[in-house]
Order: sequence, then structure tokens, then C-alpha cells
Amino acid sequence: MAVRHLNVEVRREDGIAVLDLEGEINGFAEEALSAAYAEAEKQDPKTILLNFEGVDYINSTGIALIVGLLARARASHRSLLACNLSEHYVEIFNITRLSDFMNVFPDEESALSGEV
Repeated sequence: MAVRHLNVEVRREDGIAVLDLEGEINGFAEEALSAAYAEAEKQDPKTILLNFEGVDYINSTGIALIVGLLARARASHRSLLACNLSEHYVEIFNITRLSDFMNVFPDEESALSGEV
């Protein structure tokens, strides 16, 4: 199985920086994820939303990268949200307790409106 490198697009919706993630979140994703997060921070949003709609695989290194983004967000007093995770990854976020520190929404619309 070929590795699908991570592509990230940064956009702004209702004052929230949205990172549209596509591909795999693993050790190869660190540079793309970090650069996109830094780009989103330049907009100085209060909230950054990770849109996992195009993500088909996250390994343990990928979870660690997400934890790193969470630490960055908390250090700068920003909220980090997640949306469009598959049922499997919602369960992983629950097991790893990531969902205790970032709200997980079923879709982008509910994330932007704040409705779980």
C-alpha cells in the first residue's frame, strides 16, 4: 500500500482558521501539518479547526503530532477543534483522551456553529 502524503489547505470560515487535511497523518506529515498550523496562526484566530474529511489513516505518530498541535494551541490560548473524523478515529480520540481536550464534531457545519 502506497503512503498518501498529507496535503493541507488553510482557509478562514466565520473567524475560524480551518485546516483541510487530506491523506495520511503519520511521521511524514509533520512538516506539512506544522507549516499549515503556522500559516493558520498568522491570521490570529481564537479557534483552529482540523477538518479530517480527507484523512484515511492516522497512526500513533500522527496522534502525537495532533497532541503537539493541541499543546501549541493551548500555549497561545486558542481552541483546537476536530471534525469529520471516521467512527474509528472518534473512538481513538476517546481512548487516547484527545477528545477531553478538543471538541470533536461530526461535520464542519456543526463545528462552526459550536453544536456537538
